[in-house]
Amino acid sequence: MRALWGLSVVGIDTDAGKTVVAASLLRAAHCAGIQAVALKAVQTGCAEDTKGRLCAPDVAVYRQSCPEAESRALVLLKDASSPHLAARLEGRNLSAAALAEDVRENMERVPGAFYVVEGAGGLLVPLNAEETMLDMFARLGLPALLVVPNRLGAVNHALLSVQALRARDIPIVGFVLSSPVPVDGSESAVRIRADNRAVISEMSGLACLAEFPFIADLNCSKSWERAADLAAPVLKVLAPDSVSLSLSQDPPGPLGPDALLRFDREHIWHPYTSALNPLQVREAVATQGARIALRNGVSLIDGMASWWCAIHGYNHPRLLEALHAQAKRMPHVMFGGLTHAPAVSLGQRLLHMAPSGLERVFFVDSGSVAVEVAIKMALQYQHARGKLNKSKLLTVRGGYHGDTLGAMSVCDPITGMHTLFAGVLAEQIFAPRPDCAFAAPYDPAPAEHFEVALAREAHKVAAVILEPVVQGAGGMWMYHPEYLRRVSALCREYDCLLILDEIATGFGRTGKLFACEWAGISPDIMCVGKALTGGVLTLAATLCSGEVAGGICSDGGVLMHGPTFMANPLACAVAGASLDILAEDSWRKQVKGMEAALMEGLAPCRALPGVADVRVLGAIGVLEMRRPVDVETLQDFFVRKHGVWIRPFGRNIYIMPPYVIGKEDLARLMRAMYEGAARAH
Repeated sequence: MRALWGLSVVGIDTDAGKTVVAASLLRAAHCAGIQAVALKAVQTGCAEDTKGRLCAPDVAVYRQSCPEAESRALVLLKDASSPHLAARLEGRNLSAAALAEDVRENMERVPGAFYVVEGAGGLLVPLNAEETMLDMFARLGLPALLVVPNRLGAVNHALLSVQALRARDIPIVGFVLSSPVPVDGSESAVRIRADNRAVISEMSGLACLAEFPFIADLNCSKSWERAADLAAPVLKVLAPDSVSLSLSQDPPGPLGPDALLRFDREHIWHPYTSALNPLQVREAVATQGARIALRNGVSLIDGMASWWCAIHGYNHPRLLEALHAQAKRMPHVMFGGLTHAPAVSLGQRLLHMAPSGLERVFFVDSGSVAVEVAIKMALQYQHARGKLNKSKLLTVRGGYHGDTLGAMSVCDPITGMHTLFAGVLAEQIFAPRPDCAFAAPYDPAPAEHFEVALAREAHKVAAVILEPVVQGAGGMWMYHPEYLRRVSALCREYDCLLILDEIATGFGRTGKLFACEWAGISPDIMCVGKALTGGVLTLAATLCSGEVAGGICSDGGVLMHGPTFMANPLACAVAGASLDILAEDSWRKQVKGMEAALMEGLAPCRALPGVADVRVLGAIGVLEMRRPVDVETLQDFFVRKHGVWIRPFGRNIYIMPPYVIGKEDLARLMRAMYEGAARAH
């Protein structure tokens, strides 16, 4: 059996319950057949036995828990006070280096054993005038288990301790809640204890691995058996591949940092990557504003807004408040035959914001499905009109609309990501990409090419589908609004519907609430998603005109679609709060300021030899390179050198940050893009 090596048991304060937790781990290891040793680095309050020898009270608890295991204290001091004071009273000096070395030497006495190392008091308990227990733990380099007494004030002390550990690059396997004193049964105390676990876990990104009750009788073997069962998940976290615990048949517990990444690489399949040779991933543990915190304590500036959805920044208090309030009332209920206030309220807000003429809302659970529903709407509408030949969609090259089958069929068939499925997908009709750039004088030729394609195939075309003004994942291309205006007119002229995919562009990203506003048009069908909930939950919607809805449902027709989680109340409540924030209009000033900064900050990139084009619109900044970039290498450079999260693709290095990003953080993103583009050449 592979050795576990060791674990530091650290507390948020004195009398946190560290000793009981350490003793429980010792017992759990023994029951699992793991040789374990408990070390108390510093013990104060030691009394003399009948032979004049100092006895460590915590070591006595270890031995009560597991008499078979070896346990000892390394520095014993008489006075029951802080280590620095107890040592000073005896004319002794403590140092972090000496204590850490002492622990290491003792760990070498039983090679291969699992060592439980307990400190004294909280992390910042002084050892001397300049060093604390944290300095000793940092020198040891063992992963830490944080012990938190479940009482009032626990959240504050726990988060401060987590911050201190991460600042010293000490990995944290998780935290446990303890009850070092008898539990207060009052309603208030019960409420506080129930809340502590959730809040600490949510705000720190750490898993609560166990909750230890108050042990009244430390001499009771059954009490320690129960405590050992509770400690078992901690051992599973430390060595999930090699420790088979016989203590319980519970599902696997949370994994430690190294094991988590190993399991992820071996068993989790990430988007757009190989299962056998995946791109590197990093463990995110918390988010706030425009920042992502990694397990190793690094804070990254997020240039992607989590694939363009977290427009208000992470952990926005109004979004979380809406989520928590709705969770207490009704997390979910089926939408077939039932309705609820969050969905109705959200529908009102959406239709109030949407371009004129859109009168119906169909809720779905992702952007791709919103496109699927839009395609179904268009086909059913034409079928209901008796236009049975109108069964194709017309779009332009360079587009991207999602990864489900119908959505894939209207993505670029040559340069897109779905050429493998060419023989399976419905065959649609493609016109040339509109190469009239947004910022350039309008060239009518691309629209004329589109009209040629539409006129030739009009008898087959049920609808035209486009990403308005900005083609996102198809290449971050920004085309002229006048082209979109002309396409809208052509759709009316040739009797086909216009579907606009505003999933990436909607809710302010381009500087308009919806990108189609740049052209002053209204579609027959519009898809929204991504930023709809501000990046908190997955939700999307397909909006359509009254004519489309009426056409489909004439003569008793129904739209044949119904996602299980359609109009999920949690997502609808959060989306409603997100739209309320947008309605206050601060986003306009934010996006306008970002656009000006991006134009100025990315302009120097035009001089780089590897850069083919620089494009900016609203809160979107793009560097198109002359050659495809090495995504993994470049992303690693962004993280390690600049502390930013940018995910390039194809030939594009781009950012679409949260609207709330600060000026300095945005400047760092642009500096990283410049240096990344220089390296990519």
